[in-house]
Amino acid sequence: MTDGVGPEAFDQVGAVADAVLYEGYLLYPYRRSSPKNRVRWQFGVLLPRAWAERDGPVEPGIAGSADSWYQRTECLLRVLRANAVVRVRVRYLQMRDKQVEAAGGDGRHRPVASLRSADGAAHLSFEEAVPRETELVLPLRDLLRGGRTGEVGAPAGTEYEPLPSDAGRTVRRCREVRARTTVAAEPLAPDLYRLRVRTENTGELPDPRAPRGEALRQALIATHTLVGGDGVEFVSLIDPPEGLAEHARGCRNAFTFPVLGGAPRTDGTGAVLLSAPIILPDFPQVAPESPGDLHDAAEIDEILTLRTMLLTEEEKAEARATDTRAAQILDRVETLPQEVLAGLHGAIRSLAPAQIPASPTRPTATPTHPPATTAPTPAARAHPPASGRPAWWQEGGEEGLSPTTDSVLVGGVPVGSGSRVRLCPRGRGTDAQDMFLAGRTAQVAAVLHDVDGSVHLAVTVDGDPAADLHGWYGRFHYFRPAELEPLAPADGPDPAARQPLGDRLQRRAQT
Repeated sequence: MTDGVGPEAFDQVGAVADAVLYEGYLLYPYRRSSPKNRVRWQFGVLLPRAWAERDGPVEPGIAGSADSWYQRTECLLRVLRANAVVRVRVRYLQMRDKQVEAAGGDGRHRPVASLRSADGAAHLSFEEAVPRETELVLPLRDLLRGGRTGEVGAPAGTEYEPLPSDAGRTVRRCREVRARTTVAAEPLAPDLYRLRVRTENTGELPDPRAPRGEALRQALIATHTLVGGDGVEFVSLIDPPEGLAEHARGCRNAFTFPVLGGAPRTDGTGAVLLSAPIILPDFPQVAPESPGDLHDAAEIDEILTLRTMLLTEEEKAEARATDTRAAQILDRVETLPQEVLAGLHGAIRSLAPAQIPASPTRPTATPTHPPATTAPTPAARAHPPASGRPAWWQEGGEEGLSPTTDSVLVGGVPVGSGSRVRLCPRGRGTDAQDMFLAGRTAQVAAVLHDVDGSVHLAVTVDGDPAADLHGWYGRFHYFRPAELEPLAPADGPDPAARQPLGDRLQRRAQT
């Protein structure tokens, strides 16, 4: 066991943290004209509060796929020696407008969507982003006295870059981002503390009803936090050491998911904490075979690399003109050695000796991390097992729940499998693909739960020629109840036959 580490420990999670920073920054085929690159910035977006709450208070969750004005991390901190120091590094992207301006005969410049200079290169107007980070170094004793607050915003700025042959110029403008981070600690037991890190957008938007694209100019994007220190270590919230499970369950995170980082350990502790707006396992790592970031969610390097190679020369030229990082992806893909490409085909790292069951009905092995599709339920949380691990990671953790027969109330109407609904995606924090479905009708396939206990409904969209196929292998669109409008209530699930899920869970918790 070590006694903590200095700022160099953050370098151990640097590749993962950068992957989080640019997750979804620019998606294949990396062109401005692509529809999915017109609706960007989907993770960890902290907007001015007046804009984020213009339709009411934001609904907190543990992942940052919904727009908010704040982000809260709570974790368990163990002190290993006196005079411990906590280091908090807040990282995000600041949106920057790249505007191409053509030179006029009168010496003035006029903004244009695109411009081709005399050397044949294309130049496109686009929204870029600048990486920002602020580090706070705080003695633990100060955090116990009401906490400490530091400014983590970024200044406004304008940069001019002339284009070849006096064809014009590129102007890059950033608006000021105002934000602050407050760090506090509370004692739980000898040498054990709950650490709280809260980052807020403190900016003021002149028009709270402005479009999201306008509000993004004053936002923190892909916001995430690294926490380390001297004389401290962190406790896993996913798989805490024996005796600390109850304290781990007491941590409340909003729009972020903290995991251990750095060199892997086996005792449920780590030297660094990465609190990201996407759900990760403890000690996440970038695959060593990966030659570089592609910015696509859950990257599959081989497929994306091969598809990028197949872009036409015209498409590649547009991608290069769209963004410098897109140009870097193309350069890397086009010069990728054959042996590196072959290494992307796959690797198996999870094989382990088979466990012999202690009984015919219950195995002795328990997974240390949940699969990506595992979903916790309030019912499971009401009955934590003796081991301290959440019940939804274990056999039988979802007894009494039936996604295909449960129902939830939407506008006072029971909605479940077979119900027909109209899709009304949220105006903020909605996945780009869901925005395209606004107003479409759909049929509910199942009622499901996320790891934070929130409810989602799986639906198939009416008129989709592959709807039957999607239903066969379980590929659905997912919406919260508030994003659905019931249609033809008489054709929905029978309230007597399908008791609302909330009532069933409440009765289970009471028993």
